[in-house]
Amino acid sequence: MKILVTGGLGFIGSHTVVELQNEGFEVVIIDDCSNADEKVLQGIISITGKVPIFEKLDLREKEKVQDFFKRHQDIEGVIHFAASKAVGESVENPLLYYENNLGTLVYLLQELSKKGKSSFIFSSSCTVYGQADKMPITENAPVRPAESPYGNTKQIGEEIIRDTCKVTPNLKAVSLRYFNPMGAHPSTEIGELPIGVPQNLVPFITQTAMGLREQLSVFGDDYPTEDGTCVRDYIYVVDLAKAHVVALQRLLEGKNKDNYEVFNVGTGKGSSVLQVIQSFERVSGKKLNYQIVGRRAGDITSAYADTTKANEVLGWKAKYTLDEAMKSAWDWEQKVRSGGVR
Repeated sequence: MKILVTGGLGFIGSHTVVELQNEGFEVVIIDDCSNADEKVLQGIISITGKVPIFEKLDLREKEKVQDFFKRHQDIEGVIHFAASKAVGESVENPLLYYENNLGTLVYLLQELSKKGKSSFIFSSSCTVYGQADKMPITENAPVRPAESPYGNTKQIGEEIIRDTCKVTPNLKAVSLRYFNPMGAHPSTEIGELPIGVPQNLVPFITQTAMGLREQLSVFGDDYPTEDGTCVRDYIYVVDLAKAHVVALQRLLEGKNKDNYEVFNVGTGKGSSVLQVIQSFERVSGKKLNYQIVGRRAGDITSAYADTTKANEVLGWKAKYTLDEAMKSAWDWEQKVRSGGVR
């Protein structure tokens, strides 16, 4: 079966390509390389021994999307990662985010709607919940007004898919609401390669430990949590990648209850910023240079998943611990800085 992965050279996309190939799928990658490196392709090939088809293509160009599906009429499923994802940048440049994250989604769904049947997995986010009233967060928690244009594109994206599925019986879709992906493939052939200043905590930690960053800022220690720092649900990227494959297989095998479904993808366990730092210090044997500073605007206190639905309905469960995921992130960072990558 041929599966299209958009944004397939990105952090989560590349790990998902590996898991798809390991399950015997033929993979086609679309990526415009605006936030990824073509060399990631070599990492994927060295892990699986299989060469995915790769097309460097900007999904904002509707005619090119149409042409792609004319040339690849045997695509049976799409996993859609391609999107801009920096919260701060989305506040400064909202139109870029609405064009890149929503226009491209519309063009893909237009093409899939023409097919006899198709399966679609959407890369969504726990940002749709905002600061939830109760922890852990279930899929039934209310979707809050978004804190940023980025978060809004995930909410609107889900609405676009839901509305399209209502009138397109041949289209089946799943939105996976991720919590906080981290880590790298155990082979250290692929991992998180942020361009510029990292947006996520874990690469900021590993870059600080390597001396690339002078110091890690911990934004606030006066939150109503166990140690006063924000709490998040950190999921190992390989576990997350496997969730995409399981969700896709559910649709391809017709096991879905509705033609649009939503699942939280996390570990079900919250870890504070200080606990994540302690995990790094445990696995690396290094002390991290960090400083408590004032709170950062827009940060919510706590967000971690109720994974019951994913565990029981989807048949997927996160297997790796925070320490195991952190060890993989540290191994990857050391390899990158030693010149083993790029």
